[in-house]
Amino acid sequence: MAEATVHADLLPVAREAVAIAHRIVRTRMPNTVMAKGDRDMVTDVDLLVEDAVRDFLDRETPGIGILGEEHGRTGEGTLWWALDPVDGTANLARGIPLCGVSLALVEDGQGVLAAIDLPFLGVRYSAAAGYGAYAGDERIRVSEVADLPDAVISIGDFAVGPGAEPNNRLRLALLSRLGARAQRIRMLGTAAIDLAWVAQGKLDASVILSNLPWDTMAGALLVRESGGAVLDLDGTPHTTAATATIAVCPGLSAELMTVLRQARAEA
Repeated sequence: MAEATVHADLLPVAREAVAIAHRIVRTRMPNTVMAKGDRDMVTDVDLLVEDAVRDFLDRETPGIGILGEEHGRTGEGTLWWALDPVDGTANLARGIPLCGVSLALVEDGQGVLAAIDLPFLGVRYSAAAGYGAYAGDERIRVSEVADLPDAVISIGDFAVGPGAEPNNRLRLALLSRLGARAQRIRMLGTAAIDLAWVAQGKLDASVILSNLPWDTMAGALLVRESGGAVLDLDGTPHTTAATATIAVCPGLSAELMTVLRQARAEA
């Protein structure tokens, strides 16, 4: 078990923050969808959620900065909140119920508190470093799968925007190799669900070839507190500075990282 975080008393704040977001997402379907870049979008619901959660966190934890996907960084210091108001915006905009609200408290590059709410699936995950990970009140654990032919693995979205083509060569090589060996491959369109489901043992691994703190820090803590590993592409522990987010149950870690090395060499 990881060393218990001194910030565990803020976990109720994190849970209430995502509860606020849950109520907005469940009662306000998107009216407007706006482009942020090449095939990158934001809805009015994303903005409403971020504004509401920021207001709440500013009141409850005024000395802690916030990094949100839509409004960037406010505040300073090594302790800060990382917020994705709607992870899976493209799904939400199409009425696909795979999306989540992701909030982590980050200290020195690692998540120390996490809360993820899946508004349309009726589950809320939470974790504090050293105290385990939970779906509601139930303690969760990663799976015990130890062979790729038995594994269900999620892959993060393809890259978009400038530089997408070379980045996606690795994704294609990885899909080819894993598709030939794993039981099933899934692409869910939301890192929050990818990582929460690895933590809960619904998935055996998730390979996200990017690392945006608002997307990954809450889920990474859930996985670690559920007994899994979260790694960068080179096998070092995942932090806010990592280039990728590879979450995996212990029995698959060595085999999955070998496949990733082979895919990188091919790409």
